Amino acid sequence: MSAEAVGLTLYFVQIATLGAIYAVIALGLNVNWGFSGLMNAGIAGFVAIGAYTSAILTAPNGAGQLGAFGWPLWAAWLAAMGAAGVLALVMGTITVNLRSDYLAIATLGIAEILRLIVRNEDWLTGGPLGVTPLARPFESYGNPWAPVLFLLLLLAIVAVVYWLAERAIRSPWGRVQRALRENEAAAAAMGKDVRNFRLQSFVLGATFMGLGGAMLAHFSKYMSPDVVDPLTTTFLVWVMLIAGGSGNNRGAIIGAFLIWGIWAATDFLTAYLPSDVATRAAYLRLFLIGLALQIILIRRPEGLIGERPPRPADGR
Repeated sequence: MSAEAVGLTLYFVQIATLGAIYAVIALGLNVNWGFSGLMNAGIAGFVAIGAYTSAILTAPNGAGQLGAFGWPLWAAWLAAMGAAGVLALVMGTITVNLRSDYLAIATLGIAEILRLIVRNEDWLTGGPLGVTPLARPFESYGNPWAPVLFLLLLLAIVAVVYWLAERAIRSPWGRVQRALRENEAAAAAMGKDVRNFRLQSFVLGATFMGLGGAMLAHFSKYMSPDVVDPLTTTFLVWVMLIAGGSGNNRGAIIGAFLIWGIWAATDFLTAYLPSDVATRAAYLRLFLIGLALQIILIRRPEGLIGERPPRPADGR
């Protein structure tokens, strides 16, 4: 295989790898919004807490920040999920009774507080310089096998998270969540603990987001505040879910790969633009993402894959 072919293959593997990471985060948002109607605008906060937890626990040295714990990657990723879940439990206890836009404002505000903390608490997170270097699985295999094996690992994780989300939505718990989303007063009249069920959904979705954050940190091989920019870890994830189909787990995955593919393609195409135009490429990317979303919403308001009533987990 020529060097050019290897380079092109690795480029597409990288796009697919980030698509898999965003698919996990989008599945987490689907648990919040698609299942329960919880408008979580603090996705970046849960991604950040998961990413920094894994980064700190696995960093080889503690120079400039907390670290040198030497945890294995699988344990650090589980800890990242736990940390995001605990954060969601604390946040949800305070905010989960808020409705739609109020909940969005509250979660966005808390996520911004977390972003400022990780940027300024050098002793804990390394501040703007972040935590580095981080190990990525299969690095010893070299190119092109290491990126391919890492992609296969992440695709396997996407499959597991998808299976868990499908089991959840098809279970009695999932049916209660959909009832809360459609008519909260009616569900409460049937004796369902609205606050408790909403909190459960909030925590479950956040654990998936924390896992996605941990995966993102080790893909990047370093962790800094720029890795969890709200533009790419909140706004873009919402676009992915809406475009793919809110309430449909397969739609969340397809939307993640599709929208990230468009985002990455615009970055690739800017290399062929004149220099004066390339400087404004960031605005062009946002325009194209917004245009794609508007077309999907006009032609298919339910998303590329609309929500379907789930079959019960036992098949009946």
